[in-house]
Amino acid sequence: MSDTAPDSCPVPDPAIVDPSARNGGAPPAEQHAHKQDGQVDPFNMDRDQDREMRISDTVEGQGLLESSMRLKPQEAQNYRKKALWVSWSSIVVTLILAVAGFTVSFMRYSASAFGFAFDATLDVLSSIIVLWRYSNAAAVHSAHREYIACVTLGIVFILSSLCILGKAIRGLATKILPEVDDFLFSVSIISGIVCTILAVLKFMLGRVLTSRALITDGFNSLVGGIMGFSILISAEVFKHDPAVWYLDGTIGVLIGLIILAYGVKLLMDMVPRVRQTRNYERFE
Repeated sequence: MSDTAPDSCPVPDPAIVDPSARNGGAPPAEQHAHKQDGQVDPFNMDRDQDREMRISDTVEGQGLLESSMRLKPQEAQNYRKKALWVSWSSIVVTLILAVAGFTVSFMRYSASAFGFAFDATLDVLSSIIVLWRYSNAAAVHSAHREYIACVTLGIVFILSSLCILGKAIRGLATKILPEVDDFLFSVSIISGIVCTILAVLKFMLGRVLTSRALITDGFNSLVGGIMGFSILISAEVFKHDPAVWYLDGTIGVLIGLIILAYGVKLLMDMVPRVRQTRNYERFE
C-alpha cells in the first residue's frame, strides 16, 4: 500500500480544461456569441429593451420627437409635405361642409347639424394649427413646437364643446323638432364619408411622424364623420317615430361632452411637456 493516498478531488490540468481552446479554437464566450439564429437569449433581450428606453429618454431630453430616431431626413420631409397637403385639403373641404352644416342647422332646427357644423369649423382651425406646426421644415421633429400645437388644440376643443353643448341643451329644453328633407340627407352622407377619409389619412401620418397634433386633428375629423352619419340616423328615426324627437339633441350633447373630455385630457398631458421643452427652441 502506498503511503500517499490519491486525491479524491484532483485539480484538473488547466491545459486540458477547454479542449476547444487548442489549435485556434474559440473560447466559450465566443462560442456563446455564435449561437444558432433561432436561439433567443432573454438576458440580451432585456439589455436591448433597456438600451431602447435610454435612447428614447435621451431623444426626449433633447427636445425631439421619437420620429427623429426612425425617419431619415428625406423621409421626414416627404411626410411633412404630405401632412401639409392633407391639412390644406381638410381646410377647403371642411369649410364647405361647415357652411352647409350651419345652413341645415338654421333651416331645419337640427342640433346635431349645428354640432357637426361647429365641429367642421373646429376641423378647419385644427388643420390651420397643424399647418403652423409643419410650416418650418427644420422643426419637423421639434417636441416643443408639437406640444404648443397640442395645447392650442386643447383650448379650441374646450371652447367649441361649450358652444355645442349650449346649443344642444337649448334645443332639448325648448323641444325643437328637426325637419327632414333630401338636403339634410345629402349633407349627412357627404360629410360622413369625406370626414372619415380625412381622419384615416391624418391618423396614418400622425403615427409615422409621432405627432399628437396630427392624431388630434384626425380625431376631430373622425368625430365630424360620426356626426354626419348621426344626423342621418336621428333624422330617419324622427321621420318614422316623432316621439323620439330628443335623439337629435341628445347626440349633440354626447358629442359636445366627448370633445370637452378630449380637450381637457390634451391640456393635462401637454402643458407640463411644454414647460419641460421650453428651452429647446433652436428649431424655431
